[in-house]
Amino acid sequence: MDFNCASPKTIPVFSTFSSPFDSSPPDSTSTGNRKPISLWPGMYHSPVTDALWEARSKIFERLLDPPKDAPPQSELLTRTPSQSRTSIFYNLSSDYILREQYRDPWNEVRIGKLLEDLDALAGTISVKHCSDDDSTTRPLLLVTAAVDKIVLKKAISVDIDLKIVGSVIWVGTSSIEIQLEVIQSKNENSDVSDSVALTANFIFVARDSKTGKAAVVNRLSPETECEKFLFEEAEARSKLRKKKRVGRREFDNEEIKRLEVLLAEGRIFCDMPALADRDSILLKDTRLENALICQPQQRNIHGRIFGGFLMHRAFELAFSTAYAFAGLVPCFLEVDHVDFLRPVDVGDFLRLTSCVLYTELENLDQPSINVEVVAHVTRPEIRSSEVSNTFHFSFTVRPEAKAEKNGFRIRKVVPATEEEARRILERMDADMLRQ
Repeated sequence: MDFNCASPKTIPVFSTFSSPFDSSPPDSTSTGNRKPISLWPGMYHSPVTDALWEARSKIFERLLDPPKDAPPQSELLTRTPSQSRTSIFYNLSSDYILREQYRDPWNEVRIGKLLEDLDALAGTISVKHCSDDDSTTRPLLLVTAAVDKIVLKKAISVDIDLKIVGSVIWVGTSSIEIQLEVIQSKNENSDVSDSVALTANFIFVARDSKTGKAAVVNRLSPETECEKFLFEEAEARSKLRKKKRVGRREFDNEEIKRLEVLLAEGRIFCDMPALADRDSILLKDTRLENALICQPQQRNIHGRIFGGFLMHRAFELAFSTAYAFAGLVPCFLEVDHVDFLRPVDVGDFLRLTSCVLYTELENLDQPSINVEVVAHVTRPEIRSSEVSNTFHFSFTVRPEAKAEKNGFRIRKVVPATEEEARRILERMDADMLRQ
């Protein structure tokens, strides 16, 4: 497998500080007379954001300071997936500080930080595809609209070099889908497919930076058979998403019976708690909550909060919820489709609430814990609260951890209200259809 970071499209990532075991820190690329990268927005997140902004400095500087009264792009270009393909190389094996920035307590890479990096790289790739290379036109406003799915295929070690590769795989009228792969292998000769540790698909939408209306994006011309296959798959997903954009679904008679079965045990907990099943727990008793004020350091170049930052915070809360629920360190499996319903601005009061929505216990070797995290943008001064995002994370518990804990069991989650029962049933059905 090629881990060569000398490629012009591979962005090397270095730590910001030197290692205590290395007297010669990595050389940083001279930035000339440009504004110091440390003064650009969003720079506190991770070394990856530093590297991405440095690598795309000319485009990003135009985005930060667009020409006044500049006209929109007049002619659409046709680009290939290879033109947007970009990779990030993490020199984890030898860069001590970089390794420490990404290390979790179990010597694996922090998934939350990785989610930030995936969003940042997807944003850079979307800018590459949509740029018309004309400094006299006004740039498009590109925002994260959705994450189709993120799946962890194997644990990601913090001691082995890492690479993220991504490119545009599909475009619509004003939307773009970017596929990303996290690649890590102990053996340089390993097959690439065996080295893929995580896959992710991000969907960005383009807006006119002046009018705020939807803007058309450059066309995509897939060349290889693989690129054509990915394009067709993404096209099918786009059509499916459009079909799902309907109001609240009405349950049929069979589903109403399932709702009643779900609610029956919850009513016992509420009305006769002494007789409730000790292997079950009310959904509301698994709930955790977090709140924060969105700070300027967390903004992107458009002055809004990074989608990756929101995913990072949601993941950390979901992980904690699964940990408290299972009583053992959870192992992340995947993030289901996420829609970014409302932009989050600097100064917004963000509330994150999480709960274990349901558990899948049929496979006792790998029980599944589905955690829901809802992000609300709250404005106390006008007594309003709007949902920005709803995340669904899946976790399991490692078999070796279960073996060490005598009498380990995961409880069944039961609802106390019809609204909770509907959420559980809809999520279970969605997961079943996806499988």
